[in-house]
Amino acid sequence: MAADVKDPENTLYLDLKDGRVVIELRPDLAPNHVKRIKELVRKGFYDGVVFHRVIDGFMAQTGDPTGTGTSGSGQKLKAEFSKEKHERGTVSMARASDPDSADSQFFICLADSAFLNGQYTVWGKVTSGMEFVDKIKKGAPGSGKVDSPDKLIKLQVAADADKSAGKADAPKADAPKADAGKKQ
Repeated sequence: MAADVKDPENTLYLDLKDGRVVIELRPDLAPNHVKRIKELVRKGFYDGVVFHRVIDGFMAQTGDPTGTGTSGSGQKLKAEFSKEKHERGTVSMARASDPDSADSQFFICLADSAFLNGQYTVWGKVTSGMEFVDKIKKGAPGSGKVDSPDKLIKLQVAADADKSAGKADAPKADAPKADAGKKQ
């Protein structure tokens, strides 16, 4: 899959239970958001975080380490609104009513959502794997609150994944229980 990636430094691999999603980052639209997302990704911030709010036919939201939708990384970001449309596969920042309240939570549009245009910071686009996003467990009608939600297994910058290709997945002879105790 790495061979299809135009810019590995501005591409994310989002691993879900059903497969890998490839997200093209858009530093041209939201340079500060892209920078912060990559910082969090490289720290492993998103690994194992749940999709706490998923509304069928609208969007799937993640990025809150508590899984409640009320938390984040602790660093607010100034809005970087653009004219980019919220279409199926758009990746955009979640926020409270304050336009400058985005932190680490983000959502992937499951369908075109024009009513969000110009009001949320778009920072990426799914280029492959939307069929896996579509399989994320849906929440309650209206609120989108998910009981026993699906997890974002791993999120990584493609450039970093390429450096460790084959190494992370291969068991180490001196540590056969390296994955013991890890939450899946």
